[in-house]
Amino acid sequence: MSNPFEDPDGRYAVLVNDEGQYSLWPTFAEVPAGWSVALQETDRQTCLDFVERTWTDMRPRSLVEAMEKTAAD
Repeated sequence: MSNPFEDPDGRYAVLVNDEGQYSLWPTFAEVPAGWSVALQETDRQTCLDFVERTWTDMRPRSLVEAMEKTAAD
């Protein structure tokens, strides 16, 4: 069985969580709790391009906020 996350012909969405982390998600699977849709169903490459353009800081949001607070103190 092939990996549904790597199917070049699959249909995907891009999900994002509260920490600002993104995930490519096959649209046949239910969106897990704690995640929301950032890009509606489309082809895999469009999703990958969206993530590359959008997710420019890999640090979780809570870490960014903690670092900013520390820098301000």
